[in-house]
Amino acid sequence: MRRLRDRFGDDATDHLSATTAGAADVIASCNALGLFGGGEGRLVIVDDVEKWKAADVKELIAYLGSPSPETVLALVANELKSDSALTKAVAKAGQVLAYEVPKKKLPEWVAEQFARFGAKADPDACRALVEIVGDDLDELTSEIDKLATWSQPDTTITLRDVQQLAAGRAETAIFAVTDAWGRRDVAGTLRSAEELMERSHRARSGELMRIVGSMVGHVGRVRRCQKLADEGVRPRDAAGSLKMHPFVAEKAFQQAANYSAEELADAIVRLAELDAAAKGGSKLPADLELERTLVEITRRG
Repeated sequence: MRRLRDRFGDDATDHLSATTAGAADVIASCNALGLFGGGEGRLVIVDDVEKWKAADVKELIAYLGSPSPETVLALVANELKSDSALTKAVAKAGQVLAYEVPKKKLPEWVAEQFARFGAKADPDACRALVEIVGDDLDELTSEIDKLATWSQPDTTITLRDVQQLAAGRAETAIFAVTDAWGRRDVAGTLRSAEELMERSHRARSGELMRIVGSMVGHVGRVRRCQKLADEGVRPRDAAGSLKMHPFVAEKAFQQAANYSAEELADAIVRLAELDAAAKGGSKLPADLELERTLVEITRRG
């Protein structure tokens, strides 16, 4: 859109929004060149066209049947179905440009965005940012901008930087603990759990219980991946059935290879015991019970 605007210039560009401008307003703007004459053409940009009502869409489609030859009309939507009437009409009269990033390509997209902001990030940092923030491109862009602004020239943003600075969704922020557990890194698991509790806005008891629940879910997923691996299923083929992002499935398969089936089963039992202990079933402090459990389910026998 920036390149398109630069081509025409501000004086020949009209920028509207479908939230305040109907199809009649847009059509009038497209035909305005005839009133003034001359010039190198006109650009009309209309944002949020997915919010138009059926009547506006119908009116605009009628215009597309015989559009102004000296006006470029750019209709911008955050999301519009490929089989919608407006999409089909635009495809017939002009061109539909869909800017979508496949989930499996998100880490590469993140790396490209860091470069656009003049920063560098290693592949693990890019993957971690997707895990923490999720797949919302606006939220990812906001975090990329923040990290790029924070980073020093000629330095590379690392996994550790992302873990410490990125603002994640509650359901994904646990990944630092699960990653360290998957590597069988006892010190890293304990450190990540403590940092997570320190950074949380919840009470320590509430965050502890969230860690327990997340670990139970994660170990369960790793067990399922281990069974699929034993059956010869590849990570990318398992991702769909497990409803996991492809690179998250890949990581879970890698972690499954670090544990025996017995160890994973024992880990589920031990986490259940921790849950009971944290709810008053032990005389020891809940924090200490958490540390003991994480050590037991992470270290090698």
